[in-house]
Amino acid sequence: QVQLLESGGGLVQAGGSLRLSCAASGSIFSIGVMGWYRQAPGEQRELVATITSGGSTNYADSVKGRFTISRDNARNTVYLQMNSLKPEDTAVYYCNALIAVVTSWGDYWGQGTQVTVSS
Repeated sequence: QVQLLESGGGLVQAGGSLRLSCAASGSIFSIGVMGWYRQAPGEQRELVATITSGGSTNYADSVKGRFTISRDNARNTVYLQMNSLKPEDTAVYYCNALIAVVTSWGDYWGQGTQVTVSS
């Protein structure tokens, strides 16, 4: 059984910062790409950022220069540092990871954490 536990969401004023964390736990053999996605009310879930086990990153254009994704492989944890937040960043943020349990890879999601940016 694998779980992704997110933390760090909340309410912040425009221009402020938040740091999200997501820790994977369970019978983990290996972790591949980890990432963050978000879903605003009435919208589809969209990619925010991803990071490979080697540290290569990818960002949505809307967050480039403001958000930074990082990971601690020893702790099976991925982070999202969000600076210069805008009201349009308001959404539920979901952690995602490709995780191998013994020899079988699976796509896992966290429960989501709410980020609200007030104007």
